Amino acid sequence: MKKLSSLKVGDSGIIGSFIKDDISIKLMEMGCVPGERVTVEQIAPLGDPICIAVAGYNLSLRLDEADSILVIIN
Repeated sequence: MKKLSSLKVGDSGIIGSFIKDDISIKLMEMGCVPGERVTVEQIAPLGDPICIAVAGYNLSLRLDEADSILVIIN
């Protein structure tokens, strides 16, 4: 598994788990649930934030939030 923050534009995978429990509830409420496919759509010029496609919509995440999501690359 890789951290979501380490993926490049166009990379995708399946959300496997979360590192930080305190932010996992917030992420799951936004559609980032384990088993959901996620694709990196854009990365800001300075690297923060990133835009991902998840659960049928685009979502912007700060790097510290993306750093807590582990993704299974397939």
